Amino acid sequence: MSQLKKLDGSLVVSLFLLGGFSCLFVHSSSVNFGQYASSFIVKQFIFYLIGFIIMFGISLLDIEQLKKIGWPFYGLAVALTAGLIVAPESIARTINEAKSWYQIPFLGSLQPSEFLKFAFLIVVSKIIISHQEKNARPSYLADLWLFVKIGLIVLPPSLLVYKQPDTGMVMLYMAMILPMLFFSGIHRKLLIVFTAIPLVLISTVVVLYVRFNDFFTEKILGALSGHQVSRIYGWLQPYDYIDSSFQVRQGFLAIGSGEFFGKGYLNNNVYVPEKHTDFIFSAIAEELGFAGGAFVIALLFFVIYRIVLISVEAKDPFMTLMGAGISSLLAFQITQNIGMTLGLLPVTGVTLPFLSYGGSSLLSNFMLMGIVMIIHKSYKGYMFKRGD
Repeated sequence: MSQLKKLDGSLVVSLFLLGGFSCLFVHSSSVNFGQYASSFIVKQFIFYLIGFIIMFGISLLDIEQLKKIGWPFYGLAVALTAGLIVAPESIARTINEAKSWYQIPFLGSLQPSEFLKFAFLIVVSKIIISHQEKNARPSYLADLWLFVKIGLIVLPPSLLVYKQPDTGMVMLYMAMILPMLFFSGIHRKLLIVFTAIPLVLISTVVVLYVRFNDFFTEKILGALSGHQVSRIYGWLQPYDYIDSSFQVRQGFLAIGSGEFFGKGYLNNNVYVPEKHTDFIFSAIAEELGFAGGAFVIALLFFVIYRIVLISVEAKDPFMTLMGAGISSLLAFQITQNIGMTLGLLPVTGVTLPFLSYGGSSLLSNFMLMGIVMIIHKSYKGYMFKRGD
């Protein structure tokens, strides 16, 4: 009981509430239209139960113990991700043109790329802190070497994930690591240069699409898989590419039909493929309306708010870096998921944290929450010692 008291109460309550919403709407969105033989609510409840156990187990560690498991966990996650390349279809079958999961009897599927987030967070934080300790007066060359080291750690497994293909997951890695680099204390001019590179590339792609569409189609889209191309066109021209944009257009309809207060629980009558996973927000907005959707978004961002406060209060660079990475990751993931259900952003297969159905995504996020609880516990211990 004494260990439970060290957890952040408001975060735990928020996660319980999100768990309730998740189970309710995973059930609601999987029982209609005869898509599936049964509801996924039992599995989601079990995933949540395991998630809370994992979060509590990780919270029992101290910072030094967490640092020690960073590299071994990184090696395991990379090995499992690379293993998908040679794994036979019997244990790693292709789903929606992506080979991203191991099939485990009686347990379901395991997506190793989800657990790379946990590994990257610890390992990159360790590298940055080690760099800071060795370079009291950092030079441009030393900071450039920091970029190279992080690139050597992050890019090879990210390329493996991209080739699956899973562009959305790679975006999540970048959303987590870039803020950590920002808070690493490196020279701002160097950071601006590296930030400008992707911005210039994105701007160039936009200009090519608008002004030189033939070149864009032949050279840019020609380098992507058919699945990725269909998603891009389904986003950019949803009413011209009917087949590619079906899920997005149905999401529009589901969210819009909910109006302000929704149709009521279990009254979702707009068919959206895989509604219980990536598009679960469309089910929430359809049944609870704008009011319910806004409440869920507020609850999600309250979780991020608490993570930011806990990380700032920790007053420890290693903890602050991890907190920055976790909060940025979740903020980007929430924005991307809800943005794609509204048609504002391309469909990437990114789940809605703590709400979408899926064991790997849910458990990996609970592992990150376990780190937040370690930071909170360490801060409380620091305050006790200071007052003592």
